[in-house]
Amino acid sequence: MNWLFLDESCQFPAWTPCTEASGSKVIGGNICLLSKELCEAEERAIDTVATKTTLANWNGQEMLLSEVKVSVLDRAFLFGEAIYEVIRIYQGRLWRCDDHLNRLATGIQALKIKGVDVASISARVLETSKNSQVKEGLAYIQVTRGVASRCHRYPEQATPNVLVYVEEYLDPCAELRQTGAKAITHSDIRWARNDIKATSLVANCMAAQAAAEAGCLESILIDSSGLVTEGSHTSIFGARDGCLLVSPSAANVLPGITKQQVLELAADSGICVVENRLKKSELFELDELFLTGTPEEIVGIVQVDDCYIGNGLPGMLTKKLQQAFRARLASWLLSSS
Repeated sequence: MNWLFLDESCQFPAWTPCTEASGSKVIGGNICLLSKELCEAEERAIDTVATKTTLANWNGQEMLLSEVKVSVLDRAFLFGEAIYEVIRIYQGRLWRCDDHLNRLATGIQALKIKGVDVASISARVLETSKNSQVKEGLAYIQVTRGVASRCHRYPEQATPNVLVYVEEYLDPCAELRQTGAKAITHSDIRWARNDIKATSLVANCMAAQAAAEAGCLESILIDSSGLVTEGSHTSIFGARDGCLLVSPSAANVLPGITKQQVLELAADSGICVVENRLKKSELFELDELFLTGTPEEIVGIVQVDDCYIGNGLPGMLTKKLQQAFRARLASWLLSSS
């Protein structure tokens, strides 16, 4: 049996290598985030946590991430055939864990991966998070179909491989939530089932890299009809005349967990929401624009393709929702302590 060795330079699928164009560099083989500002922040974070070990759980066995070994015949390695989730950890607690696990189960069912017990995965995530003693971090879950001889169709027999690991996250987006971020538009060249959170993310990585090379946080994806779908690894919201605008979750748009939180917060705050696809040209007519994601939370986008959005600063609705998000989180942390 041949083996692929995974070391601690492994990072989450949405992260892309920094380039000279973004004014930053790769440190110790680790991967930085998207723009120059984020790369610099991530470098500081890497320097802080590099000496610490990353705790993992591989198929129910707890070990260091550096000790995990994966066969090169695993279908995730050969075909990108796996489902993943990333859960934010605040004060040692897993935020919206059930929502992430439900989406994980939906993806496993969509790919017809058999023999997976999501309840046991939940227990492993909780145990690994607790044992890691990470207070502010990210928990990563990946479920692959398993090892089999290389063949495009699903193997008749395969044992799924389940990876969980937890590492610190020092929130490089904190400053950008105050100042706003830049984005570019990019053709959406992904497959037609983006509602499945699969690890086959090369098209997403190409879009994220284009944003990095432009010194931007994110790429806003535009489909062949000229309509906005989402970001390379985030959901995209607009605001016009006091009303939120967002692409409805569908086969080509991931049902984002933070996206759903924003919809809940908007309903609680009496903010109008229209779930409808925006044209690319309408982006530049918006009063506000922001992205949402598990690591990013809510970040205003103040410039797209060198054009300012609104007055070039995070807008009132963006700030209101950021405050509501933090208030909801604080209340949950207090109630679960």
